[in-house]
Amino acid sequence: MNNITDVNVINGFIKMCNDGYDLGWHERNGGNLTYRMKKEEVEECKKFFLKSPKDWVKLRIQAPNLAGEYFMATGSGKFFRNVILEPQNSFCIAEINESGDSYRIVWGLENGGVPTSEFESHLMNHSVKKELSNDSYRVIYHSHTPNVIAMTFILPINNREISRVLWKMETECPVVFPGGVGIVRWMVPGGPEIAKETCKLMEDFDAVIWAHHGIFCAGPDFDTTFGLMHTIEKSAEIYMKVIGSGKPVLQTISDDDIRAIGKVFKVEIREDFLD
Repeated sequence: MNNITDVNVINGFIKMCNDGYDLGWHERNGGNLTYRMKKEEVEECKKFFLKSPKDWVKLRIQAPNLAGEYFMATGSGKFFRNVILEPQNSFCIAEINESGDSYRIVWGLENGGVPTSEFESHLMNHSVKKELSNDSYRVIYHSHTPNVIAMTFILPINNREISRVLWKMETECPVVFPGGVGIVRWMVPGGPEIAKETCKLMEDFDAVIWAHHGIFCAGPDFDTTFGLMHTIEKSAEIYMKVIGSGKPVLQTISDDDIRAIGKVFKVEIREDFLD
């Protein structure tokens, strides 16, 4: 391999960024993506690392279970539309120190910059998901999905209510996110408050909606995480089209239908969200 873009995991990261941009989820510098690298992936990339890593940067959080980990992260103020064009200037690989309270850039952001302004929020949620998933979850993805954002203006800020609406819009939904979704009221992005609220919900959900802002998703790999977000946004789009039609709803997927879906596809539907 002559270039870091020949490494599979780098290509997967670039593709996910570009897929999200193509779907209209990342206006300007909106959204962010991080990936906790596997040891073998780090080894594949090491020959492309900086000979002298950048200085350590102190975090406002401490995550001991992320000590020594390497993360790929989109850059603060960087545009998703440029990730496929200039990966070396659009994202980075960052190493976490042995105390879990500082990071340094070992590759990328060659023309300057730092990881996404949501980096600490991502790390907090990576810490939670790593623990709960027995080390299997590696992706945290945030985007500005327009139909989900639109839903948050007309539906209650309530986990149960919004999960039920999404489940009932498309048959695949109870299969893809049988545990439902969480939702956080509007909060200033990038700060510790929204990070803490999201972490609480990430203990129960793989997808958390930020009211009037977008979605925050976690998963074990790029395809699963992107697919989760795509399914939720498509369901929200169907809902907004139904509401926008002005026609009365004559039929829908019932709660017993959702239970039947769970039984056939062998997934555990969150029963307390059903009537």
